[in-house]
Amino acid sequence: MGPLLTLIEIEEMRAALQRGDAQVECTLDLGRTMTSILLEKDAWKWQDKSFPYLANGNARTIYYWNGNVFQPASRYTTALIKLVPTAWGPPTFEIDGIKMLPTAQVSPYADAERKVALIQPQGKAILDTCGGLGYFAAWCAQGRAARVLSYEKNPDVIWLRGINPWSPPVNEILTLANADIAEKIASLPNASVDAILHDPPRFGIAGELYSQVFYDHLARVIKRQGKLFHYTGSPNKLTSGRDVPNEVSKRLRNAGFDTQLLGDGVLAVKK
Repeated sequence: MGPLLTLIEIEEMRAALQRGDAQVECTLDLGRTMTSILLEKDAWKWQDKSFPYLANGNARTIYYWNGNVFQPASRYTTALIKLVPTAWGPPTFEIDGIKMLPTAQVSPYADAERKVALIQPQGKAILDTCGGLGYFAAWCAQGRAARVLSYEKNPDVIWLRGINPWSPPVNEILTLANADIAEKIASLPNASVDAILHDPPRFGIAGELYSQVFYDHLARVIKRQGKLFHYTGSPNKLTSGRDVPNEVSKRLRNAGFDTQLLGDGVLAVKK
């Protein structure tokens, strides 16, 4: 993986160069590690390779090295998919400007850790319905899950995972399918998973992932007493006209779960 830059690193290099420093300590992997780079007049060096200085940058953009130049970590196929830096290090991502992970009060990576802990992953087979950047899957693996079945339907999001150093690798524990869980759920065997993490896009984008039909399938594939955490966010009832957390809770109960509203989601247990 090549170096990743944000506006912070761009400005650190510029300031060090102006001071006449021969090297500077910074991160090139969004805060996972620190490294030393050598500063020369027209380029900087890292791991015996030379890279050009960026004259400027955008505070909401991550730049990746494509082998020739630095480019924004974004793609546009059917929507603009973009990796976005945070104050915490681990990035979030956006789809057409809509932020997919909470970042205002907590790191999206730490937020995933808290939610994964609710389903107690150790030794379990876990269905991760909407993989995103893979933060749920990463904490499942760290929590010694037996296996994680992750689905992500957008290939551009999977491409972002390949750039993001905080995203987990696919291995013998974690499988990642480029597929729509709304379609694939019907083919999963009955009682084949011990727990489920469901972090769908908002209702207006992916209403099928909030449907009674889909929840009935979740109840079918999870074992008795299996735990499910369903992220709902906290939409404003006055502006949206909907009480999404309670709607979700009601449908999950109809599917055969006991439920409780918990933080920004619903924690459910299969009866």
